[in-house]
Amino acid sequence: MEIAIIIVFVLGYLAIALEHPIHVDKAASALILGVGCWALFVLGVDAVPELLEHEFEIFKSENSIFRSDEMLSMFLEHRLLHHLSEIASILFFLMGAMTIVETVDAHEGFRVITDKIKTTNKVKLLWILSILTFFFSAVLDNLTTTIVMVSLLRKLIDDKQTRWFFVGFLVIAANAGGAWSPIGDVTTTMLWIKKQLPDVPIIVKELFLPSLATTLVPLAILSFTMKGKITRPQRFSDHDTNPASDRERMLIFILGVAGLLFVPVFKTVTHLPPFMGMMLSLGILWLVTEIIHRKKSLEAKRQLNVLFVLKKIDSASVLFFLGILLGVSALQEVGILGGVAAWLDSTVGNIYAIDLTIGLLSAIVDNVPLVAAAQGMYPIAAEGDFAMNGNFWLFLAYCAGTGGSALIIGSAAGVAAMGLERIDFIWYLKKLTWLAIVGYVAGAAVFILMSA
Repeated sequence: MEIAIIIVFVLGYLAIALEHPIHVDKAASALILGVGCWALFVLGVDAVPELLEHEFEIFKSENSIFRSDEMLSMFLEHRLLHHLSEIASILFFLMGAMTIVETVDAHEGFRVITDKIKTTNKVKLLWILSILTFFFSAVLDNLTTTIVMVSLLRKLIDDKQTRWFFVGFLVIAANAGGAWSPIGDVTTTMLWIKKQLPDVPIIVKELFLPSLATTLVPLAILSFTMKGKITRPQRFSDHDTNPASDRERMLIFILGVAGLLFVPVFKTVTHLPPFMGMMLSLGILWLVTEIIHRKKSLEAKRQLNVLFVLKKIDSASVLFFLGILLGVSALQEVGILGGVAAWLDSTVGNIYAIDLTIGLLSAIVDNVPLVAAAQGMYPIAAEGDFAMNGNFWLFLAYCAGTGGSALIIGSAAGVAAMGLERIDFIWYLKKLTWLAIVGYVAGAAVFILMSA
């Protein structure tokens, strides 16, 4: 069964990577991958996997009224729904963020930023946007920041290949910026919440410079190799393209940005999942747009209404996300990811090498289950590298947060960018993977030198 699941996962992964040569949309391949892996798991299992025995005993005690022969199938369904709740929270978060960004964009709210960026020099523009992305990601998170920056780049760069390069590089910057903040990347958040890294000042102090190096070193390389100027998209006059007034444009921009910034605050105060804060922000923005446009003509309302914006959301990207996350959760249930973590522990041994390998593996499979496996394998020690705020956990936060940039499919930010801009997997592999790895190694070197 395990071999069959791995084969399906690898074949699905190849189909996603070869989306353009085989002319099959990656969302279709991802859905077959995800559902196929779970179907093989459910059909091929005749006993509870060893790593799930404890959960199965709890499940049996809570559902003792059912027949014992029904327990296994019910338990597997329960495990699927457990993962689906986590996946759904990510998808709702993604849809909420995309809708807020598209609503601001429908009002041309991002002109507040794009009109202030005058340069057309590629290198200067990449530096400006990369630094903005790096710090935005620490405050918002890498996924939300990527969605915002994709929208900005559509206003700044007309040529598709040039825009792809900028988007791909900003994924690297977003992942690096999220790694040093407890709310910037989901893996750092996991380590913060579960007390491996309970002290925020220590996280920032120890990870800021390595994360910064991950962005600055590739930027420095591109400063010597990138040439030319960007071509901006043609834009007609406001009256021809948008019925929103300047005051409405500014109001929606402020509300949209404030709504995105409100999400981590809402999570910290209520301890509810981030998608709840995102949905609240979307609801408030939706209410305001309904009120300020209530007296406009039907045609004007149609262009600015959130209902119209929802029709523009890329549903294929959401389904792509669903398929990928289902596939990874199946690997986790079977125990493949936990087995990989155990193999690393027994064969590699060195904590820095283990973390570096986990980071690169997170470019292939999701970093969340890999970090969860590491958290389960290594209890928090009283002192040393595995103690609270120890080097193992700090370096794990850096590696898991930035290593996924090596592939476009290796992080939530990358998957979102791939879906929104239809970036080709092989194109990213050729153009940006080497820069991501150079930055990853440079940041790791900075961390190791700081820890020496």
